[in-house]
This record gives sequence, C-alpha cells and structure tokens, in this order.
Amino acid sequence: MTNRSTTGTAGRFTAVIAGLGLVGAAVTGCTSVDTGSEGSTLDRLREEGTVTVGFAGEAPYSFMLDGKLTGATVALHREIFENLGIDNVEGVATDFGALIPGLQAGRFDVVSAGMSILPQRCEQALFSEPEFNYTTALMVPQGNPEQLDDMQSIAESGVRMAVMTGAIEADYASSLGIDAMQVASPQDGMDAVVNGRADVFALTGISLNWMKQNNEDAPVEVTESFVAEIDGVPQVGAGGTVFRKEDTELRDAYNEELAKITSDPQKYLSIVGEFGFTEAEMPDPELTTEMLCEGIS
Repeated sequence: MTNRSTTGTAGRFTAVIAGLGLVGAAVTGCTSVDTGSEGSTLDRLREEGTVTVGFAGEAPYSFMLDGKLTGATVALHREIFENLGIDNVEGVATDFGALIPGLQAGRFDVVSAGMSILPQRCEQALFSEPEFNYTTALMVPQGNPEQLDDMQSIAESGVRMAVMTGAIEADYASSLGIDAMQVASPQDGMDAVVNGRADVFALTGISLNWMKQNNEDAPVEVTESFVAEIDGVPQVGAGGTVFRKEDTELRDAYNEELAKITSDPQKYLSIVGEFGFTEAEMPDPELTTEMLCEGIS
C-alpha cells in the first residue's frame, strides 16, 4: 500500500499499533521451507486452518475496526485462503516499513497490506500477481493554500512534506530531492497536516479519500489522484500479497485463486467494492508481477 506501495478507518480511524502486536491468536513463527512436499507452509496452514497476516493499519486495504481485522486485502484473503482450505485469517499489526522483515522473521505467514510491487522488494520476498492498481494523491490543508497537485509541485514549492515510512511515496520524494518527514502511519500523516507540522501528506489516492470521508471534520482536503512521474517516466503502480522467498507453492496456489477473481469484474467488486474500490483499481491484466519486479511498467 501505496504503492503501493513501498506504502488507515471509519469515523474512528485508528492509528497503527506501533511495533509488532498480536491480534487474535498467537503468532505461529514457523518458517518451514515450502518444498511442495509434506511439511510445506501450504500444508501447515491447511492443517492448522489459520493464516496469520501482517498488516499496517492502512485503510481501506487492511485495518482494525471495532476490534475486527477488515479491509479490501483482508476480504480478498478471506475469499482466497478459504478456497485453499484455510478458513481463518488473523493479523499482526506492524509498521509498514517492518512488514517484510517481520515476514522474513516468521512473525506472520504473508503480508496483507496492498504493498507496491517494486524491484528492490522482489529481491527480498515473493509477490502475488497484482491485486490493485495505484494512483497517488495529496492531503493538504483546506483550500490547498500552496496549490499543490503533483509531486513536482511539492519539489518546486519547497513545502514541508510527510510520507509514510517504507511507502512508495517516500521513494518518489527521494528521487525528486525532497527532504520529506517520515511518519509511521496514515493517521500520523493526517495529524501532521492538521497540526501544521507538514504542508502535505502523500499516499495512495484511495487511502487518503477513505481517511477524509471518515474524518469529515478534519480541516484537510484531498487532491485529484495522479500518476506520479519521475524523470519523465510515469510510475504505474500495482500492489499484491507478499510471501517468503521459499513459499513458492503457497504463492502459486494463491495466484491461481486470485486469477479467478481479477478476471471477473463482478466478482472482484463484490469482494472489494464496499471499501471504495472500483473497476479503475482493478489490476491491468497486461501488467504482471514479473514485469514490475524487473522495473518495467
């Protein structure tokens, strides 16, 4: 998430739980090599009936609401993992920048955060095929006093910018020479704008619009979404579920079920539509994870 994701709740939008916290059952911590034989991660999860996901509290992708783990990626996971014979999805709240390290350390089985598929991340973990397409937006004070509308306008104006640690927008800022303030969660980014510590907070458009819709009294507004450009190259982004490098069997089984959803707009929207996603966020079938991992978009 956003995209992103190197990359969120209703009227009571909750801040991300700092560090690693357990939601639901205890973390399994198992890091068995997925060889496709007995004892693989997929076999273990089927036997246990539960998959533990790492999430960063970014609505509407994955977040806690009234004590329940919810969001578009969580909804996809419940559908897909149930089809794989794994009935329960439980979560571990983690700062976005700690999701892949936590996955590698075995603190959870997969990452459920709509994380952007990027070459440097592909060196550390496996990604599913794309689940969402991303665009960027800016959260600014009401009236947009600096008239910001894209990343270049931020760079040219010299305003104070906030980005979420580990999110793709932090990479955009770095590429453009913007010395951005890093925050741990979307809520922290909005608070920075509201409190005057930042003039703009950049994140995926769908996340910022969800925050505004569910915090109507906050004195902020969200700009039109846009595709960021770096050195004249549009940064077309897509996000997916993240797996450990050894869990190829699990990733492949997941992709097989995911394809049944992303190839059917009606099915896709029946799962993620309630979280504000539309056909505009459906992944482009011509944009694959292999291409994104190679830096081609």
